[in-house]
Amino acid sequence: MLPFLQETSIGKSLGSSEDEAILVGAIAGAASCCRRKKRTHKNPNNGDYYKQKSSDIPLKMPPPPSSGSEFKQPPPPPPMGLGMSSFTYDDMATATHGFDRSLLLGEGGFGYVYKGVLPNGKEISVKSLKPNSDQGEREFQAEVDIISRVHHPHLVSLVGYCVSGKKRLLVYEFIPNRTLEYHLHDKGRSVIDCSTRLKIALGAAKGSAYLHEDCNPGIIHRDIKAANILIDSQYEAKVADFGLAKLSSDDNTHVSTRIMGTFGYLAPEYASTGKLTEKSDVFSYGVVLLELITGRRPVEPDSDEDSLIDWAGPTLMQASEGGSYEEMVDPLLRGNYNRDEMHRMVACAAACLRHAAKKRPKMSQIVRVLQGEMSLDELNESG
Repeated sequence: MLPFLQETSIGKSLGSSEDEAILVGAIAGAASCCRRKKRTHKNPNNGDYYKQKSSDIPLKMPPPPSSGSEFKQPPPPPPMGLGMSSFTYDDMATATHGFDRSLLLGEGGFGYVYKGVLPNGKEISVKSLKPNSDQGEREFQAEVDIISRVHHPHLVSLVGYCVSGKKRLLVYEFIPNRTLEYHLHDKGRSVIDCSTRLKIALGAAKGSAYLHEDCNPGIIHRDIKAANILIDSQYEAKVADFGLAKLSSDDNTHVSTRIMGTFGYLAPEYASTGKLTEKSDVFSYGVVLLELITGRRPVEPDSDEDSLIDWAGPTLMQASEGGSYEEMVDPLLRGNYNRDEMHRMVACAAACLRHAAKKRPKMSQIVRVLQGEMSLDELNESG
């Protein structure tokens, strides 16, 4: 019997030139930070890009910043050859037609996202962070630092940035087919079939596995959710939004005094103790898998219904013991799905949502199962 999630309430519990020099130094050394490690496994628009806000719920108030804040000290200039560009604010205003509201893709707690076009014709997404926000400043530095380290077909690419006075903007590649959240939950959208859902699940798993296991040090995303998985025109998934991401510490564990993430997706050990590891991302990914399987949201807004985890838990337990899972499959599929593909997704969801973090599989193992290269028995013995 799989040690599946035992606590039934966690689904509801959480969830200028000088200026430029100040912030772009975060990417120093980034060109060599993602080295390939030795591995024993095979390598594996729009409207709501930032519609779902992240939670920022302090367990203990941090001390106020000193007058010599980290954001005030100019770091060394950034290294060359990172493939990123520094844009002026006028560049971005031109690209977005003066930040025209008709080009607004979405907004979140710390900024707005617009569609834009560069002079060479390249389509971009421009995230304009709200000024005078300490959290927005932290997210800007985190994204420039983290995302400049990573290059993978299943991760959104950072094209460049803009620092102008108090204005902070991030420039990404434009992904044309909205978010997974839109494709699963928006009214009036077409139903995506089971094979496409598996394809999306596999892409998101590959991107996450790269962050955890191929980057040195590893990267914990900390906000894996359907709204942060973008879908391109071929229905390939790209993991986005690294504003909350953290580098893995040497002992592979980080304890935070501030719980960051989104309601319905947080791993129980992170929500209750602040203990953060790659397995916290694995849990969040398991919730995304449940969304793909069931078509339900993790937590329904303004509803007293059980969270998705509470609702699906008994059926996942039953399926992990060889029983049926059909009752929780998205009714919009009308029973038209490949049983083997769905079974693999259900088994991976059950493994990712194990209550004990150490018993959850690695993301590379999830990739192998979804690709049919690892048996379900091996998955059940993982952790």
